[in-house]
Amino acid sequence: MRVPALYINVLAKHKRKRATALYAKPHNKTPTGAFIYKNMRPTLRYIVSLCLLLCLALSVSAQTRRVQNKPFIDQRRLHYGFFFGIHDQGLSLQGNGYIDPTTGQQWTVKNDHTNFGFHVGVLGELKINTYVGLRLQPTLYFGSKHLAFLDQLTGQKQSQDMKSTYIALPVLAKIAAPRWNNYRPYVIAGINPMYDLTTKKHTLLRAKPLAVNLELGMGCDFYLPFFKLIPELKFSLGLADLLDHKREDLHEAQDIIYTRSVDKATSHFVTLTLYFE
Repeated sequence: MRVPALYINVLAKHKRKRATALYAKPHNKTPTGAFIYKNMRPTLRYIVSLCLLLCLALSVSAQTRRVQNKPFIDQRRLHYGFFFGIHDQGLSLQGNGYIDPTTGQQWTVKNDHTNFGFHVGVLGELKINTYVGLRLQPTLYFGSKHLAFLDQLTGQKQSQDMKSTYIALPVLAKIAAPRWNNYRPYVIAGINPMYDLTTKKHTLLRAKPLAVNLELGMGCDFYLPFFKLIPELKFSLGLADLLDHKREDLHEAQDIIYTRSVDKATSHFVTLTLYFE
């Protein structure tokens, strides 16, 4: 039986391709940006998209000169204003695995949910030079830190709502970029000493009234026709142990066990603020 010549040619080409695939060196193809973006989780993808759109909008806006609002406001030696905003405050807790020798209880503690609060204050800024300023901004913080306790032995749960009213006096250095049209981004850093007026009302755990936080943040000056609007995002990290280990107000062993179960507690804040200048 004769095999058609066309069939023989097709079979030969298939064998050559298969041999090439077997002996060719593997090629590790690097994923493209589109591939990485497509395989991101939806929430992360939305955040990346929003950031890209914001950067695009700012770059397009920066390409055209516009009439400047309040063109001489940055020439002042002193700047004044007021602000308000929201914040999330919490405690970073370091447990030690303490076990009560009498009952065998072993308690752990954590922040169990987000704790949004409100803050308000006044702003004073001293101009050092064209790009650097020194800020002093007395602030009142109203909020709470909600803690959840769990006994590893019995599964018993306790909770505590640590309400706080802080008087704060942050001293911050502001480093700004050159102004373009009607906006001017900046970064900020400094120290924020805070005093809590409500620590005596704390029960299971008690915090010391005085706290000192390191603060880092970023913002942008928006120059409007009649005033300057400044949104700012800032992160604060406590530098010292806030936990009051000497609980002279507690006399029962079952009450002091919560304090003995924690070695260290430091505060942390995330604040979103609107300044009006």
